[in-house]
Amino acid sequence: MRRVSTQQQSAGRGLGIAAWVLVPLGLVLVLGAVGGIVRGGGLEGERITVGGDAMRPTYSPGERLTVLRVGEGEIRRGDVVLVGVPGRYGNAPVLQRVIGLGGDRVESRDGVRVAVNGKRIDEPYVMRDPLGSAGAPYDVTVPEGRLFLLGDNRPVANDSRSFLDEQSGSVAASDVRGRVRAEGAVPLALWALAAFGALLALVGIGSGVRGYTTRRRP
Repeated sequence: MRRVSTQQQSAGRGLGIAAWVLVPLGLVLVLGAVGGIVRGGGLEGERITVGGDAMRPTYSPGERLTVLRVGEGEIRRGDVVLVGVPGRYGNAPVLQRVIGLGGDRVESRDGVRVAVNGKRIDEPYVMRDPLGSAGAPYDVTVPEGRLFLLGDNRPVANDSRSFLDEQSGSVAASDVRGRVRAEGAVPLALWALAAFGALLALVGIGSGVRGYTTRRRP
């Protein structure tokens, strides 16, 4: 008669218990991480529809975007933000790109190329006038706590250049409602959590199989 030792039975039960713990825990972590990824990284935001041409070619009319809430101190140059400026644009929120922060000197000598603090910035996202016409030159210093914003479609965008006599065309950082989230940009921690959960589940399944065979091994 083939018998299983007490030591084998104990080891098998231990592996079985590990499987019952690891597999559900791993699945919970995977499902939670996937849910966060689907919801846009688990960050609080809102869905908007682009309604104008000012941000072409980056964003086109009718395109759906996710806007995440950010604090004033989190705004960076190059961010595309949703901003609502009292008294401008019919008090409707608009999308514009952050070019200068408080204290920055923003200038354009030819109305086309832009320099911040004396250094010309690279703007591959900008739509230029196909006729080659240039806008009016400007040279401003952004007041503290405010932002200098431009649209990517420079020939048609109604942005800070149109309000240079109002605090250098700047808007208050507090008027920013959120920052556009780049598609596919999900916190690395969520991907790591999903991978860790999958690993736990696989280890649990392996433990269960090993525990089953151990309890029956002569």
